Amino acid sequence: MNKPPTVAREPQVSAATILLLAAACGLLAANIYYAQPLIKPIAESLGLAPQASGLIVTMTQIGYGLGLFFVVPLADLVENRRLVLVCVALCAGALAAAALATSWPAFLACAGAIGLGSVAVQILIPLSAHLAPDATRGRVVGAVASGLMIGVMGARPVGSFIASVASWRTVFAASAVVMVVLGLVLFRKLPVRAPHIRMSYGALIVSMARLAAATPILRRRAFYQSCLFGAFSLFWTTTPLLLAGPDYRMTQRGIALFALAGVSGAIAAAFLATMLVPQGSPLALAVLVAAAIGVDFGVQGNFVL
Repeated sequence: MNKPPTVAREPQVSAATILLLAAACGLLAANIYYAQPLIKPIAESLGLAPQASGLIVTMTQIGYGLGLFFVVPLADLVENRRLVLVCVALCAGALAAAALATSWPAFLACAGAIGLGSVAVQILIPLSAHLAPDATRGRVVGAVASGLMIGVMGARPVGSFIASVASWRTVFAASAVVMVVLGLVLFRKLPVRAPHIRMSYGALIVSMARLAAATPILRRRAFYQSCLFGAFSLFWTTTPLLLAGPDYRMTQRGIALFALAGVSGAIAAAFLATMLVPQGSPLALAVLVAAAIGVDFGVQGNFVL
């Protein structure tokens, strides 16, 4: 009697694994944004001039950008769990060092390392696509990406609330502990994925340039996301400084409540509207809240698309 032909089984991913990937993405992404509402107290504590305080956020983004170009491609060469664990360990060490930093150059170096390690997010999302069967791949990737966006949106109010009852150093110290715990959980639970590509690291980096040159839709999407991310970073870097300044004189707790508006992300608003009303008035604050909701809603919608 002939045996039926063997059919290759599709990969399967459990609900627990999806939740783990989503939570890991959220916690890692949050590391990049904790500092946004804390720029003023960090700069004052470390003696960084107000006009240079934007570097506190910029250095994290520079580290993240370098990681996207030079670390994330390694996911096609290196076993993914090992690579993610190295990134998480880098985050934990950099966050702990940032909490202990006594000078602004040391803190900025730590900020760059935090961004570099946080690119583990962009290894986990493709890993979720690899683990999911074709029929549910979109749903799985969407769920994991939603975890990332929750981390991005939630980092600001969480950071501000912790700083309001303790200090900005506590925010980074607590996140370092979270990264250690996350690393242990991922070590035990994250599935192993060993890539089968046989290519040198240099050739892999060069292939990215060829891919961009040969794929117009990739160039367009990269341009859209660059503009979106630029607007998002500009808004959330400058607005906490405005709220803490002489026009509003908000405390960290007040800034945290403002940041919660972005988490809701339910309607659209324009940057221009924030310039048409006198700063310091209740109407101006209401317009800023609407803008915060609109900016975060736009980021979330475009990221999912």
